[in-house]
Order: sequence, then structure tokens, then C-alpha cells
Amino acid sequence: MHPERATMPVTSQLFRGFPWAKLWGSSLFQRQLPCCPTSHRPTSSQPHPIWPTAMPVRGYRRSPDLHSYNLTPPQVNSILKANEYSFKYSFTIVPEFDGKNVSSVMGFDSNQLPANAPIEDRRSAATCLQTRGMLLGVFDGHAGCACAQALSERLFYYVAMSLMPHETLCELESAVEAGRPLSPILQWHKHPNDYFTREAQTMYFNSLRTYWQELIDLSSPGESLGPREALLSAFKRLDSDLSLEAQVGDANSFLHYWVLRVAFSGATACVAHIDGSDLYVANTGDGRAVLGVQEEDGSFSAHTLSNDHNAQNENEVARIQGEHPPSEKKTVVRQDRLLGLLMPFRAFGDVKFKWSIDLQRGVLESGPDQLHDNEHTKFIPPNYHTPPYLTAEPEITHHRLRPQDRFLVLGTDGLWETLHRQEVVRIVGEYLTGVHQRQPLTVGGYHVTLGQMQGLLAERKARASLAFQDQNAATHLIRHAVGNNEFGAVDHETLSKMLSLPEELARMYRDDITIIITQFNPHVVGHQRQGGES
Repeated sequence: MHPERATMPVTSQLFRGFPWAKLWGSSLFQRQLPCCPTSHRPTSSQPHPIWPTAMPVRGYRRSPDLHSYNLTPPQVNSILKANEYSFKYSFTIVPEFDGKNVSSVMGFDSNQLPANAPIEDRRSAATCLQTRGMLLGVFDGHAGCACAQALSERLFYYVAMSLMPHETLCELESAVEAGRPLSPILQWHKHPNDYFTREAQTMYFNSLRTYWQELIDLSSPGESLGPREALLSAFKRLDSDLSLEAQVGDANSFLHYWVLRVAFSGATACVAHIDGSDLYVANTGDGRAVLGVQEEDGSFSAHTLSNDHNAQNENEVARIQGEHPPSEKKTVVRQDRLLGLLMPFRAFGDVKFKWSIDLQRGVLESGPDQLHDNEHTKFIPPNYHTPPYLTAEPEITHHRLRPQDRFLVLGTDGLWETLHRQEVVRIVGEYLTGVHQRQPLTVGGYHVTLGQMQGLLAERKARASLAFQDQNAATHLIRHAVGNNEFGAVDHETLSKMLSLPEELARMYRDDITIIITQFNPHVVGHQRQGGES
């Protein structure tokens, strides 16, 4: 398609002649960084099942000696740091500082470590320029990366539109109608590897414009949605648009193929919206948001702000069973998976679990030939009687930030499968404060000699001096998630072996890992809380 990584505007040759291309590419939909054509490549040379490959939790601890080689520390660091990104707000507190016009977010660190080839996770971070709130999200794709890619590009625009008051939406529509320049909606914070799908931008814009026109029709002057309602509306509407675009198709064969790939793959989403001291988390699937709270003694505790939507959540199992006839009670969730196939019980896309069988067959028969070679589209889930079985509706949590709330960790399930939430918070808290909380040395039931114990103590002492070699908190956390040995310490040999696994074996030992760690400013949060309470 476009093998080069050029910083060309979206108003390229492809978009000339489209009336809204300039708005999408330069003003309203300002693009910060280069495009990458990776989303146009086939996701795999072999069929990838729509349900994740079964893998044992912590199974990656097994030694993959036969399929790896030792990496040097610089090589390990190069792999771990390849996708790291940091954003820091810069401001100076002046004497008349009141905390109202300064962000409660000091900045964030993010990183990704792939296990699939290509990685199926995505991430997004942006500042809402109309509301001054910040949006951060991690997206975990399955059956390919297409759906997660679409979410990373589109979901925040839907949230931003949902938050706008009626008058601003009317001004936006009037300006588009008249072809006038517009103020940007989002300021993106993107790594060069985080890209946009250039060919789909005009279609994305048209769907978004239809949405804001409907928001105008459904609201009155002076009205706007609150954050909870805005997040709910944005999630549900984007999922509906993904489905509708796939059903309508496109005259352009690539776009027709692309919208079907998006719809037939799937993705979970865990999104945080931070505005002042108000933190909202919208979660669909098994991503997770965990707050790091600093206690009076300096230690850190974990406060989870999301629920996993899978078979381990009894409320989710009861919800799904209650939405279908009693005759399906034993089949709607089988072997801890939806219809025996899908691990997350909420997700975007995945129309194989939402459309009727007739609709699926009709859309596929009229689709491009290359889709017929895709194994995802050929099967019908067993016991498929009363669709839809899947929803993208998020579960939304509100938390009012306190000065002791120091950071938020958003992570895809690849992180939480390897580290407990309390361990995650301890590792990040120690990193951010520079204080190493010495825990009692445990050996997990292993029988060790006095000499081995002495070695462990020496290793811990050395580790403390190297604990903060990473300049990015998310990189530091991934180092622990992948490199911990049986004693809970980062072991270079373990890390080297895990990072040198060939592509076809990596997914057997771990999942893609995507992390965003947002650090809060306790002084600003304290002032904002006082202002809100007065």
C-alpha cells in the first residue's frame, strides 16, 4: 500500500475530491504522527482462531531453553524500550495557584510488548481540547488486530463528541456545512508505531458526522451529556457503526475488505477519562484499571476500578444466562467461554456472536473474495439460537481523586495474567517514589541452603541499586512481568529467554502486554477537591 512512513497530511492524493478531507486531516482531526501501513498487511500466514489459544496462567515460567538464546543486557533493553512513550505536562506553580486551571495529571508512561505477530493490542492517549479532560485507553484485539486498530483511531472522537454541549455541536455542523476551518478536537499523544489507517479516514469521518448530527437532534440548547452517559453512548454507537459499515460495504475493494475484517475480529477496551479530580473508567472486556493509593506509612495499596467481563465474574455469567432462554443456560457459557469459544463476555466487533446466521451469510457472500480464505468467517458458533450473545456496552466506574491516589495503571490482560494487582502497584509505587519497600524475603516453599539464601540476599541488594534503570514506568513494569523468577526477582536469564522466543512460540508462554501508567499531581487534586467541596 504505502511502504514509506511519511509525515504527509491526510489530504494526500487519496483524499482529493472529498469535501471533508481537509477537516479530517488538518484541523478537526489533527494528526500528530506518521501513518503506518501495518494494518494493511495480513495478520498471519496461518489461520488464527477467533478465540484465544488456551494457555496456562504463569505458564511462561517454564524454561524455553530449546528455542531461545541469551541476549545481552543492551539487547534486552532495546526490545523492552522499542515501544515506550512518555508524556509530561510542564507547568510552574505560581503564588496565586488555585489548582483549577492546571491538570491533575502530571503525565503518563506507556509501553507494549508483543507476543502475537503482529501485535493485536493497541493503545491511545489524547487530550480533549474542548473539555480539557484527558482520555487514555488500552485495546486488546483477538482474531487479528483490525478491530483494536479501529478503536484506537475512532473511539476517543466519539467520546469527545458525546461530551460536547448542544451549541458546540451546532457550531461544528455549521462550519462543516460551510467549509470553514475548525478548531482541533483532540491533541493526540502517540508513539511513531501508533498509526492511522489512511484509506478509511473519509468513511470514519462520515460515520462520526452522522453521529453528531443525531446528538444535535436529540438534545436542546444548554444540554450536554455527563461523562458517564457520554462514555456509554460513545461505546455503543461506535460498535453499532462498525457493524453497519460492514453490512453496507464499500465500492472500494480494500475498504470493503477492511470493514469486514474489523467487524469479524474483536477487541476489548478499557478507557479512562480524567477531568479535574473526576476519574471515570469505562471497561468492556477483560482489560483492567487499577489505582495506586499511597498509605500513611508510604506503602502502596491497589484499588481496582473495573471488573473483568469473563467467566470468573459471577455477575457476568448470570447476566448472559438471563438474556437468553432457560433452554440455553447450559450452553451459553461452556468451558468458561461464551458459547464455548470466546473468553471475554463483552467486546467490540465479533459479529459472529451478534448477527443472525442469515445476515452473516448474506454479508459474506457479497464480500470480497479474499475474505473467503479467512477461517474466522467460515464457522457458526455452536448452539447459536438467540443472538446477540455479545455486547460492547461498558461498565462505568466513577472515582473522585484524592491526594493519596498517586497513579492509575491501565493494562490488557497480558499484564494481569503474569502479576497480581497488588504486586503491580507495589512495583510502580516504588519506581515512582524511588523508595524500595523491603518485603520479607520469601522463597515460595522452596528448600534452599544457607548459601542459596545468601545469594538471594546479595541479588536483592544488587537489584535495589538497579531498580530504577528504566526511564519509563511501563517499561519497568513489563520488565518485572516478563522477567520475574520463582523468587519474585527480575532475572536476566529468564528475561533473555522470554524475549528471544521465536514468534510461533511466544504466544504459548505469554500474551501481548500493553500498559499505560498515569501519574497524578496530589497538590492539584487537593486544591480541586477543596474547590469542589466549597
